[in-house]
Amino acid sequence: MVGIFALWLPIVLAAVLVFVASAVIHMFLGYHNSDYGQPPDEDAVMDALRAVPPGDYMFPNPKGDMAYMKSDEYKAKTARGPVGVLTIFPPTATRGMGPQLLRWFVYCLVVSLFTAYVAELAMDAGAAYMEVFRFTATAAFGFYGLALWPQSIWYQLSWKTTLKGTVDAAIYAVLTAGTFGWLWPA
Repeated sequence: MVGIFALWLPIVLAAVLVFVASAVIHMFLGYHNSDYGQPPDEDAVMDALRAVPPGDYMFPNPKGDMAYMKSDEYKAKTARGPVGVLTIFPPTATRGMGPQLLRWFVYCLVVSLFTAYVAELAMDAGAAYMEVFRFTATAAFGFYGLALWPQSIWYQLSWKTTLKGTVDAAIYAVLTAGTFGWLWPA
């Protein structure tokens, strides 16, 4: 059995590689540029929402009450529309991406750590490269990619956006798996 501490180098290196790959994907490849559209009369929409504090909102809001969702009032609001989920960021959220990038890197480390944990439970030292690759690719893909799907299932996020994120997850999984396969203890 391989101890988790013996995998510190692939954990860190895989996180770094995924972090760099995600930067390349989002800054240079541009296929995520169409993930979110611009509302008509953006300035008017922003003016209307300016008084709404940062947070997550659903409208019409069912108020956590299944009976209310069956009411004529709720049905009328839903029929009249719009129906949606909205996240309002604090005004300072886009002034610098440092905190988000740090959280993303920590997330990459956590995914690598969990990938290492399940791999070290399943494989011994000296496992063949392709065995390690196949196992860790599957685990990392699950961690990076499958969590995206509920956003489309429950919150109507565009399936196109979710599928692009799933492609990203496959790239991240391959980088993670290649790193673990290469650096797996003998």
